[in-house]
Amino acid sequence: MASKRVAVIGASGYGGLQTLRLLQGHPGLEVSFLGGERSSGKRWSELTPFLPLPGDPVVQAPDPDAIAAAADLAVLSLPNGLASRLVPPLLERGVKVVDLSADYRYSSLAQWKEVYASEAREFPRSDEALCAEAVYGLVEWEQERLAAARLVAAPGCFPTASLLALTPLLKQGLIETGGIVIDAKTGTSGGGRAAKEHLLLAEASEGVAPYGVVGHRHTSEIEQLCSRAAGSSIQLQFTPHLIPMVRGLLATVYGRMRDPGLTAEDITTVLRAAYRHAPCVDVLPVGTYPSTKWVRQTNRALLSVQVDPRTGQLIVLSAIDNMVKGQAGQGVQCLNLMAGLPAETGLPLLPFYP
Repeated sequence: MASKRVAVIGASGYGGLQTLRLLQGHPGLEVSFLGGERSSGKRWSELTPFLPLPGDPVVQAPDPDAIAAAADLAVLSLPNGLASRLVPPLLERGVKVVDLSADYRYSSLAQWKEVYASEAREFPRSDEALCAEAVYGLVEWEQERLAAARLVAAPGCFPTASLLALTPLLKQGLIETGGIVIDAKTGTSGGGRAAKEHLLLAEASEGVAPYGVVGHRHTSEIEQLCSRAAGSSIQLQFTPHLIPMVRGLLATVYGRMRDPGLTAEDITTVLRAAYRHAPCVDVLPVGTYPSTKWVRQTNRALLSVQVDPRTGQLIVLSAIDNMVKGQAGQGVQCLNLMAGLPAETGLPLLPFYP
């Protein structure tokens, strides 16, 4: 099979850089176009001498005609709101798109406008039909639809870790739909490459800080997918924390079991069955709890289950690399399926340790 040509737009941001790194030496995908607004006209070596690309290409303005002439597929690593300006003309020109932003994660444009109100004011939109068409790119649960998709909305990092833990349990009705709590910790790279005061070393180092305690944007994204899995409306509690490390994400998910007689071993068996054909997801033995270091710079997700017999509470721990499985790696998984390749093609699954 001939390699599919891929355009990476927003190439010098963290999502774009990670995508390019993953596509280096990929057996079925080749980078054919680098796009960026602020970096347009610059040689790649001027921007990132630490990640050389063959031929030292020049970053180009993300013009739809130029992208369509050079690429079959495009990965958009752009700020929320901006991707929606580029997606419609790319689709019209036959370019399939994986969007790493939140622009198409909601099937309802009205809900996106509510959750991303400031972006909606800056980037007025009327592409309701594309929001309904976009496939949510949680690869382990959407493989068939992703293979046929022309527009994919890659999930956020917190939703990825949380939904991998919750989806099989909700689909099989093993936990109550009320009272779900997600406590999650992430590294500072999740905030992107643009300068932000709270991500400065002096601000983030030597401390753990909660943020978005009520109403974090990813809450409604997680709820939307949990509701689909359960077949009924779900509200849950989600609290993220910033940890003084560069990359990695650990979500601790709590839910009450419907059948108090089930053990951690029983739930582990359920998860292993659910992910038996998912090479990027591993379910650990009961009593072995994942560390973010075990998945660092890989596209693996590690899940572990425990049950508190005193409270009847089920606890699922989920560890991913927020920049790989939580963003660019999952985007490449989607590209693979859209190109007719196995989802895990070209992706790292083993960490360098420590």
